[in-house]
Amino acid sequence: MARTLAFDRTEVIRQARAVFWSRGYESASVPELEAATGLSRSSIYNSFGSKRGLFDAAVQSYLDEVIRPRLSSLTAAQVSPEALDRYLQTTGELFQKPESLPAANGCLLINSANAPIAREEHVSQAIAAYREELHHAFSRGLRAAAPQLPADRHLLLADAITGLVIAAFALVRISPSEAARLIEAARQLMHPAVQA
Repeated sequence: MARTLAFDRTEVIRQARAVFWSRGYESASVPELEAATGLSRSSIYNSFGSKRGLFDAAVQSYLDEVIRPRLSSLTAAQVSPEALDRYLQTTGELFQKPESLPAANGCLLINSANAPIAREEHVSQAIAAYREELHHAFSRGLRAAAPQLPADRHLLLADAITGLVIAAFALVRISPSEAARLIEAARQLMHPAVQA
């Protein structure tokens, strides 16, 4: 009879997430994942099917524990007029703190978009869905801040803000100051719309 594996699955996934987030999927070796999680290679494969299965679990954990809590003020039933500006402001502030995970590691999914693993359909779909999730949240925040905007202008601004945030996350590990500047540009795009 097979022995039941005794480990905290949530914590194992978090530890693996940290490795994938800092190193990327391709650069994260199985020995590094073994060291981070405390699991042997066979336990990782028995529990998650493969390194890729562990990565998929880490992505889900990243969305549920890192991304969605930060977006919660933009996805709540009632969105305050200040929610989007507050999200952008705090993101820019995080980028200026070298010790923060976003400044040190960027975004797990945006980093993956530029890596070979993004060619895999399941991963590319997850990245596209993530972009849509950001766009939807920012669109709701923009609607709450500037309900008077015409639909075409609203869509244009939501697209621009989403693009700037994604670009900022792609750049932050290379140039935190440039990433923060892009976030500030997104805030500045919002302000005339809010005041109109």
